[in-house]
Amino acid sequence: MSRIGKRPVGLPSGVTASVSGQTVEVKGPKGVRTFTASDDVTLKVEENAVSVTPRGSSKRARQQWGMSRTQIANLVTGVTDGFKKELEINGVGYRATMQGNTLKLALGLSHDVEYNIPEGVTVTAPKVTEIIVEGIDQQVVGQVAANIREFRRPEPYKGKGIKYKDEYIFRKEGKKK
Repeated sequence: MSRIGKRPVGLPSGVTASVSGQTVEVKGPKGVRTFTASDDVTLKVEENAVSVTPRGSSKRARQQWGMSRTQIANLVTGVTDGFKKELEINGVGYRATMQGNTLKLALGLSHDVEYNIPEGVTVTAPKVTEIIVEGIDQQVVGQVAANIREFRRPEPYKGKGIKYKDEYIFRKEGKKK
């Protein structure tokens, strides 16, 4: 039995969900999101909650049960609160600025790196050493943050680079004489 799948996903006030076939559409104050579940589960909306039940007892049906419930819970969280990733820039002369829909990064390279922000994601740079990525789709927000981090990953000797705000960089000791 899936401990996660058994619990129905509660819908807070201001959020509505509708099921048509295997597709769930969730509408909230921040937007509309949809998720299409596999044929191994059954979806129902009842009393301000979306419940997911498996159609059989096969291993695949049990796997899809918990995963589908989690995906629907992420849709509800996205349209109510949204998702947010905070990045921090460490290094002398490393800075980030927003120019329209482009994030401009000075990362010690011979050129400035320009990153075009995709649709559905909001990127802000409140300080020159801080980047905040926000949106209603958890996967897209995480991917954009990972793409920005990939331009200059933090190195273990001085800790220079772009890191997540809550990330710990394991530091190494340098050469000894």
